[in-house]
Amino acid sequence: MISLGGGMPNAATFPFEKISVQCRGTEAKLTLEGKSLEEALQYSPTPGLPALNALLWERQVEEHNPPECTGIERALTITQGSQDGLSKAFDMLLDADDALLVESPTYSGSLAYLQPKGCKLVEIECDDGGLIPEKLEATLRKWDEAVDGRRPRALYTIPTGSNPTGASLSLERKRRIYDIASEFDLIILEDDPYYFVRLEGDRSEHPSFLEMDTDARVLRFDSFSKILSSGMRLGFVTGPKPLIDRINLHTQASNLHPTGLTQAMVLGLLQQWGTDGWEEHLKGVCDFYRSQRDHFLDSASGHLAGLAEWNVPSAGMFVWMKLLGVDDAQELIETRAVESKVLLSCRGRLARLLSHDSRQVT
Repeated sequence: MISLGGGMPNAATFPFEKISVQCRGTEAKLTLEGKSLEEALQYSPTPGLPALNALLWERQVEEHNPPECTGIERALTITQGSQDGLSKAFDMLLDADDALLVESPTYSGSLAYLQPKGCKLVEIECDDGGLIPEKLEATLRKWDEAVDGRRPRALYTIPTGSNPTGASLSLERKRRIYDIASEFDLIILEDDPYYFVRLEGDRSEHPSFLEMDTDARVLRFDSFSKILSSGMRLGFVTGPKPLIDRINLHTQASNLHPTGLTQAMVLGLLQQWGTDGWEEHLKGVCDFYRSQRDHFLDSASGHLAGLAEWNVPSAGMFVWMKLLGVDDAQELIETRAVESKVLLSCRGRLARLLSHDSRQVT
């Protein structure tokens, strides 16, 4: 077909002939040239390079085995980092008069995006095991639309190694949360960038919300940032096709498609590794962060015993501490710690991001 309908630049004018990347710890190289390089440098389909999209879909089916849902297909789209997919999902699902259920505390990056939207952020209490299902249920059962406005239609959760608490939901809690979502017809926004950074046990022992999604109500957000490179800005969203289609429409009207070069690099790497190489790399990542966690907690035990309490995270990169005898750590964190060249996050800062219009059930 000869297309006269768009402004596709001619690849003959691109000044790049070959791009070669040396992989760490091996003599293997990734080389892009000819058709593969042309495809990476050219405009590409909004859901991502077809070969990479297909490979990731295959991996999602192998990893999560989402159940079939009568009449609803699932799809996958590649995004410019997981945050890109999340922001588009928030835009799709939320207007200024809507309410969103969020864990308390939750990821400051999402709060920073949600705050200007003006929607109500309904805080659900968490403990060492993550979101408390009973608090979620109580919030929804007590909701009075005449007083509280439109009932929330979505729950935003970070189920594995949560940022900032480090908590991971148990299978029992996930099942109860999913049952509550089914009863109250909630979409579950499963933000899971630390899913592969499992520090204790095997990830097969921790099924995702996507794996139990018999109602097609889960939008799952995955990221390469923690396991390949944060600067590559590649993530992917999996969920019901009607919702993925809406995210794709948003992308078409904003950034067109994720970056082709980084997609081509990831595609080549995954093809070169195969499943065994992928698992070997993940083991190395988990071993590294497990060592980092253990050294950090050893240091904390040596310096903070009797001054703070904390739990040992089983996944992710975060440790949430409770300072004993300190009611408000904001001044300590934002002034004294900064003066000592240490950056930390505190509940006070997260509370300010929530404070524009939030509600909490305790």
